[in-house]
Amino acid sequence: MANIAEGNGRRTNIDFASFVVQAHGSAAEVQSYLYVALDLEYVNQDDFDEIFDLFDEVSRMPISLAQYLRKSQETRKTQRTQ
Repeated sequence: MANIAEGNGRRTNIDFASFVVQAHGSAAEVQSYLYVALDLEYVNQDDFDEIFDLFDEVSRMPISLAQYLRKSQETRKTQRTQ
């Protein structure tokens, strides 16, 4: 979330998209810690599966946003040159 907030303050959508991609990476990092929690038996398999699936779904959202931001930036460049 902090990555997205920081990226939102950047000057261009391309810069913003880079921070959004970092947010995606942060979600993957949490998933890796979730494996550690499972190995250490802090969570059971059912809880692991549920949480992992939620993070998998949520981690796709920043990628879609980054794609949108990059495309909208390209559209603006094209419109300015016409």
